[in-house]
Amino acid sequence: MNQLTASAAIATGRVQLASVRQRSLVTAKVRVLVVAVGFVFLTLTALVRLTQLGLFEQAPDRRSLAEALLPPRGEITDRNGVPLARAFPSYSLWFNPKALGEKGNPLVKTPEEVARALMQIFPDADYKDLVARLKSGKGSYLRKRVLPEEANRVFALGEPALEFPRENQRYYPQGSLAANVLGYVDEEGKGHVGMEQVLEPRLLDPAQRGTPVELSLDSRAQGALEDELLRGMQESNAKGAAGIVLDVDSGEVIALASLPSFNPNRSDRAFNDLVFNRVSNQVYELGSTFKPITIAAAIDAGVVTDLSVRYPTAPLHIAGRTIHDSHNFGASLNVPEALIHSSNIVTAQVADKLGGPLLRQTMMALHMNQRPTIELPARGFPLWPHGENKAGDWSRITTMTVSYGHGIAVTPLHLACAYAALVNGGIWRPATLFKVDPAHIPAGTRVFKASTSARIRQLLRMIVADGTGRKADASGFRVGGKTGSAEKPGNGGYRKTSLVATFAAAFPMDKPRYVVIAMLDEPQGTAATSGQRTAAWNAAPIVGRVVPRIGPLLGVVPDGSRDVDISDLSPLIGNGEGE
Repeated sequence: MNQLTASAAIATGRVQLASVRQRSLVTAKVRVLVVAVGFVFLTLTALVRLTQLGLFEQAPDRRSLAEALLPPRGEITDRNGVPLARAFPSYSLWFNPKALGEKGNPLVKTPEEVARALMQIFPDADYKDLVARLKSGKGSYLRKRVLPEEANRVFALGEPALEFPRENQRYYPQGSLAANVLGYVDEEGKGHVGMEQVLEPRLLDPAQRGTPVELSLDSRAQGALEDELLRGMQESNAKGAAGIVLDVDSGEVIALASLPSFNPNRSDRAFNDLVFNRVSNQVYELGSTFKPITIAAAIDAGVVTDLSVRYPTAPLHIAGRTIHDSHNFGASLNVPEALIHSSNIVTAQVADKLGGPLLRQTMMALHMNQRPTIELPARGFPLWPHGENKAGDWSRITTMTVSYGHGIAVTPLHLACAYAALVNGGIWRPATLFKVDPAHIPAGTRVFKASTSARIRQLLRMIVADGTGRKADASGFRVGGKTGSAEKPGNGGYRKTSLVATFAAAFPMDKPRYVVIAMLDEPQGTAATSGQRTAAWNAAPIVGRVVPRIGPLLGVVPDGSRDVDISDLSPLIGNGEGE
């Protein structure tokens, strides 16, 4: 019995052990199955999520990444890709009055001592303004666009309240170059005045701000124009200056300058009169520069057919006014002599024969009766002469005075576009600050016959070769142009002591490429100008210096063996001096 019992017990134990093993095996298999199912579930979940991301959320994520890599504001360049305005990260100098707690004194030293120390680092800062800000107890910017080495010097002062937040700033690598074209961006990131204002939507658009905006400007020509205008302004003690270089065939503005100018990198100081653009926004009576326009209109209309015809030079008494010349040129002058010596009397007689309606129509065709056509936001409205009837026809005296640039006030930009039409074959085109594809040059509108334009090119070249524009001549560049010296109007009439001196030119006159305008506001007679205030002595020399500097840069190589053929006009020219 005992053996049987023992055998039964052993058998029973073996059965139980087998059962435990079976259960363990089943448990293990279940666990493996659960893990496998879980893994499959996770894999399927991941695949579904990836599919969802790929189908529905991939594009926004990519855009977000692209936007993160883009500059906060698009770049502006000149026509050759030279950066004129760009965004970059920089340090600012911030005064934090709570740096040491709500009640603690934020400064280790006195505000005056800190301000003096900051003046050693930033000499152009305003000491009184710094002291006032440091005493105010309010957080404020003490300086924008702080260089790393400047930040290190400020840090060395040991003032915890002077902090350096890193921010994105608008930077103008060329300084004040073309400031009146570009405008500026304020501390809140908003564009003002120039192309920064005009282009704001495009510069901020994520879809476009990665591509620089290419302007028509050539920074090299811009620098030369600004440099020579400043020199002329200083030599003549003028209160201001303006200039433009314009492509006569495309209307592209190659350079545009208004002086005095401002530094757009200091937007905190930009709210002043210096942001005013004299080229596009200020209207002037531009005087004798209008005479070639009048003569062109008369030639075009068949009123002037024989340039040898002489006109008396006695003063004209019309409607209680007297039209006279600056010098005595003898008993008579023909048209070429009238232009060379700048005769108001002869030009007025030609305009009288032409008649007010035709002269008015020509001025309107040149858009002299409306704001200049350009992308800038500030564009001056001309002072257009009132008509004597409902049709707007000019009176006889108005026709005569407008013919030599009095009684009508326009911007220098108006004049540049008009001169382009005078010399390019007779086609007026709007000015533009965007680079133009040569295959898509605007058709423009015809104002003068091609034959008239050819004749005017001869006459303009003759004015520089033999007349009042001699100081604008640049060897090998065949410059042609016209002086204009107009008294500025004031209370009770014109102010004889205040002139606007202008020289309107183009080169090379055998095949014109560019118009160049130089204008000085209230120049004075100085030793540098031989005591003279007129354009022949101050504005013309500016053009004479600008052209040789920009010509080779713009593809116009000087050639002393070529010139405009004026052999048929030379016998008509006598001697004399004008303005």
